[in-house]
Amino acid sequence: MFKVKIKPHWEISRDADQSLDTAVLLSLLTAIQETGSIANAAKQIGSSYRHAWGLLREAEKMFGHPLIQTGRGRGSELLPLAEKLIWADRRIAARLSPTLESLASELEGELSKAVSVQPQVIRLNASHGFAVAALLNQLNERQLPVELRYRNSADAVAALAREECDLAGFHVPLGEFEEAAVASYSHWLDKQKHCLIHLAVRNQGLMVAPCNPKHIVSLADLSRDGVLFVNRQPGSGTRMLLELMLSRHNLSPTAIDGFETAEFTHSAIAAFIASGMADVGFGVQTAAERFGLDFIPLIRERYFFAVPISAMKDPLMQQVIGILQSDSFRNIVNQLHGYDGNATGEILSLSKAFNSLR
Repeated sequence: MFKVKIKPHWEISRDADQSLDTAVLLSLLTAIQETGSIANAAKQIGSSYRHAWGLLREAEKMFGHPLIQTGRGRGSELLPLAEKLIWADRRIAARLSPTLESLASELEGELSKAVSVQPQVIRLNASHGFAVAALLNQLNERQLPVELRYRNSADAVAALAREECDLAGFHVPLGEFEEAAVASYSHWLDKQKHCLIHLAVRNQGLMVAPCNPKHIVSLADLSRDGVLFVNRQPGSGTRMLLELMLSRHNLSPTAIDGFETAEFTHSAIAAFIASGMADVGFGVQTAAERFGLDFIPLIRERYFFAVPISAMKDPLMQQVIGILQSDSFRNIVNQLHGYDGNATGEILSLSKAFNSLR
C-alpha cells in the first residue's frame, strides 16, 4: 500500500514583495533557539554560515524588525518576533496535522484503487489522541494497511453503526459523568453487534501557562475577569465532558470568556495557550507536558475502540489486537504523561464496560 505524507507549509509576504518561504527560516530559528549560536544552527540544518546570515537579514528586512540578538560572549538569542514565528508554526502543525493525516490516508486509498492494488485495510475512525497516534505508528512500522479518518467520538461511533469503519475510537469519563456520556453514544452501539477494546485511561484537566500566573485551580475560575479560555470544537467528546462538568457545578458557559473559541485537538489547545493567546484550556495531560504547560487534573476517562463482533476473528484485526495486547505497546502507552496502559488490549462487552448498558 502506498504511504503519503502531507505537511503544513506557509509563506509570508508584505505588500507586493516576493513571499518568504518560512520552512528554512523556521528550521534555522529553532536551531538557534536550541544551540544559542548561528554557526552551530547553520551546521545543524546543513547550511553555510553565510547563507544563514543572509536568510536572517532577508527576513528582518521584510518584517522591518530584528529576529535575533547577538552579543560578545552571550551567543545568539531569539527576540519575541522570532519566538512568535516558531509558536505560530507549532500551532499550525497542531491544528492541521490530524486533518492532513486523514487526507493522506484517503489519498493512499485512491492511489491504490487507481493502480488496481486494493488490499484489505483496517478502517479506523477516531478522535485524535496520543495513544491513537502511537497505535498508528505501530501499524505503519509493521506495514499493516490502515485507512485513517480523524473525527469526533460521536461521528466515529456513528460511522461504525453505518458499517463505514472497523474501529471507532471514543472516550468515556470515569465516575459520575459516565452514564450521561455513554447515553450519548448508545444510539449507535449495539450489545448484539459490537464489543470494545480498551486502549487507555487518561487524565483530563486544565492546561495553564507555566507557573499558573492567573492562579487557576478549578472550573469556577474560568468565569473570572481577565481569564481567557480556549475550547474544543462542538461535538468533540472533550467538549461534551466539559459541558457536563460545568452543568454539574452550575457554571454557565456564557460567563466564560473565549468559550466559543474552538480548536480541534488537545495539542492545538496547548499550543494556543503556550503562544500566549489564551490563559487556560481543557484537555489531556500529555498535551500540556509537551508544550511546557502546567496541568491541573480534574477527571480520568477511558478510551475505547468499538469493534463489530463479527470482525474480531478477521486475520488483519487479529494482528491489530495482537499489537494492542503486546507488552511493548502497553509500555509505549504508559510512557505518555497522564496515560495508564495497564489494561490496554483488554476486550470487553458493552454491558461489562458500562453499568448503564446491563
